[in-house]
Amino acid sequence: MTKYLLKRLIRGALSIVVVVAIIMILIYTLIDRKNIFAQDAYWTKVQSNQKIVYEFTRWEEYGYLDLVMYTDWLNDLVKSGDLAAEDRDKVATIGKKAENDTAEVTEYVRRFTEYYKSQGYTVKRLEARMMTATKYLNGGKEYLFAYRDKPLTNRLWKYFTGMITVDNIHYVEEDIGERKITFTLHDPAYGGDKFAPAIMGNGTKHKYLLYFDNNFPYIHQNLVTLNIGLSYSINKGIDITNTMNDPQGKQEQRDVIYPTGLREMSADNVHTATYVAESRDKSVITQERFTDDYTRVVLYKSGFSKIGYSFIIGIISSFLAYFIGIPIGVIMARNKDKLLDKIGTFYIIFIIAVPSLAYIFMFRAIGSLFGLPTTFMMEDSGNALMYVLPIVSLALPSIAGLMRWLRRYMIDQMNSDYVKFARSGGLSENEIFSKHILKNAAIPIIHGIPGAILGSVVGGIITERVYVVPGTGNLLTSAISAYDNGVIVGVALFYATLTVVSIILGDILMAMFDPRISFSTKAR
Repeated sequence: MTKYLLKRLIRGALSIVVVVAIIMILIYTLIDRKNIFAQDAYWTKVQSNQKIVYEFTRWEEYGYLDLVMYTDWLNDLVKSGDLAAEDRDKVATIGKKAENDTAEVTEYVRRFTEYYKSQGYTVKRLEARMMTATKYLNGGKEYLFAYRDKPLTNRLWKYFTGMITVDNIHYVEEDIGERKITFTLHDPAYGGDKFAPAIMGNGTKHKYLLYFDNNFPYIHQNLVTLNIGLSYSINKGIDITNTMNDPQGKQEQRDVIYPTGLREMSADNVHTATYVAESRDKSVITQERFTDDYTRVVLYKSGFSKIGYSFIIGIISSFLAYFIGIPIGVIMARNKDKLLDKIGTFYIIFIIAVPSLAYIFMFRAIGSLFGLPTTFMMEDSGNALMYVLPIVSLALPSIAGLMRWLRRYMIDQMNSDYVKFARSGGLSENEIFSKHILKNAAIPIIHGIPGAILGSVVGGIITERVYVVPGTGNLLTSAISAYDNGVIVGVALFYATLTVVSIILGDILMAMFDPRISFSTKAR
C-alpha cells in the first residue's frame, strides 16, 4: 500500500504541474493579452505613448512579461556606484529621436540596449518631445524600456518554488530592535490572564506565528504560508489563499484587547497583525492601540469565507444526494423495467439531456413561486432559506448519477454466478440483495465519497454564479470574466490538488471496504 500511495502521489504531483502548465499556456499565450483592458476605464482615456507604456506596465503586473524601464536601470547604476547621482539626470534626458541625444546619453542608451538585448529582451523607444526621462516616469510616460515575455519553464519554476514561505525573524529589513520568537502560555490578546498558548515573533512578518481562538479549527498558524498567486483585479494585491479563506460580510464587533492594554468593542483581529514599516506613529489611533509597527489586521466579519460557503452548500447537497440517490437506485434495480424503474430512468435522462444551466434556472423559477430566496445576500446570511435552492440545484445531478450507476452495478451483479448459487442455497431475495448484491455494487460508489466531500470545497461553478453565492466556484467565474490571471491559475491549482487527493482517498476507502482489493500485490 505504501509503495502504491507513493507512486500515486508522484503521478498526482506531476499531473498538477501539467494542469497548471496548460492553464498558463492558455492564459498567457493563446488568449489576447489586451483582453485585460476590456473593463479598464483609464485605458480608454489615455492616448498614444501614454497608452503604450500603460499597457506594458499592466502586462508586467499581470505576469505576462518582464519589464525594465531605462530610468530604473539608471537608478540601479547609481545604487551600485557605477553612476554618480548628480550625473543621473543628465544621461536621463533623451531626445525625440536618437540623433537628438547628447554623446553621454547615446552611450548609456547603447549600454542599456546592448545589455538587455543580450538577455533576450526587446528594447522599445517611443518618440516624444524633448523631456527628461524622470518627468516621463513621474507622469507615467517613460518611453525607453526593455521587455521580454516570461518563458513557461521559468514561470512554472518561480510559481512552484515560491509557493511555500516560512516566516522568520529576518523578514523585516528595518531596525526593529531585538529579533526573537517568544512562547507564552497566556496570550496578551485575552488580557494575559487566560490560559491560551501562543508563539509570537519580532522581526517576522506576522506578530502571531501560532495561536488559539474560538473559531474552527481553534488552532491557527501564520508560520508557514501558502502562496498560490495574487489577485490582479478581484481582490487586488491579496493572495488567493487569503481571498478564499478570509471571512466575508459585515464587520462584526467583538471585545478586543489591544497590545497597549486598551479594551474596546472593535472588528480588529489582533491575531492577524502583520508588519507595516513606520505605521504606528502615523496616527493617534494606532499609537493608542499598538506598541510596535505590527498594525495591519484582518477584520472580524459576520459571514463565512468563500471556501466556507462552498463547503456548507456542497457537503449538504452531497449528503442529500447519497441519502436519496442510493435508496432510489436500489429500488430501481429491484423493480427493473417496472413503473418505478421507468420513472427513475426518465429523471436520469432528463438530468443528462437538459443542460445544467437550463434546469438550474427552471428550479430557480419554481423556488421563487414558493417564496424561496433566489439570490444569496451577504447581509442576510443567517437566513437558512437562502441555502435551499443552491443545495437542491447541486444535489439534483448527483442524485441522478448515483441512481444510474447503482442501478447498473446492481443489475450486473444480479446476473452473476454467485447470486444464482445463493438462490439455489435457499437465501431470500432480501438477503441476497442486502448481503451480496448491494455490498458488491456499492464498491464503485464508495470510491466517489472522498471526491464528493472534497468537491464540496470546490463549489458548484454554475450554481454559485446563478444564485450569487460568494464561494470558490463563483470566484473562478468572476476571475475569468475579469481576466484575473492570478486567481484563475491559483483556483485551478486548488481544484487539481483536491481532485488528486480525492482519487487517492477513494482508492484507500475502497480497499478498506473490500478486503479483496489490494494495492500491494500483483495479480497472478
